[in-house]
Amino acid sequence: MTSLVLDAEALYTDLLHGLRQHLDTCGQPPRLVGVASGGVWLVQRLQKDLGLSDECGVLSSAMHRDDFSQRGLSASGQTLLPFDVNGAHLIVIDDVLYTGRTLRAVLNELFDYGRPASVKLMVLVDRGGRELPVQADLAVARVTLPATQTLALVRADDGRFSFQLQEHPA
Repeated sequence: MTSLVLDAEALYTDLLHGLRQHLDTCGQPPRLVGVASGGVWLVQRLQKDLGLSDECGVLSSAMHRDDFSQRGLSASGQTLLPFDVNGAHLIVIDDVLYTGRTLRAVLNELFDYGRPASVKLMVLVDRGGRELPVQADLAVARVTLPATQTLALVRADDGRFSFQLQEHPA
């Protein structure tokens, strides 16, 4: 097995830079929404680092997963959108984009709350392996991993990020 080394803190800095550039070029300030749980951690830190005063949102994929009967209700958090999504420009942030199924579920959840004017997707890592036609507007890093491995963002007590790579039987 080969070793994968991803510096989550360096990738976060690149995400911050990319988001800052996007905010400088867009007319109307977008609302940040994190996908539970890694995306929420990213949004919380981005909000602080960018000095944004608006409340950020949380999107959970739990109720719209196509594998709900196998996974059950995840403990990753509940959807919380403390603003009207109708007509809003949203940036959805997630840690890792893989098959696209979580994003499909998150978008279904989002549209249960209204109809945004636009939705952009920014992720730390795109690991390929798409099963649905979903693409990030900004992916800081791209890696290829076998289907037997998962990549997850981990947040330490001091707020610093790292990645955890796990091997699963085929």
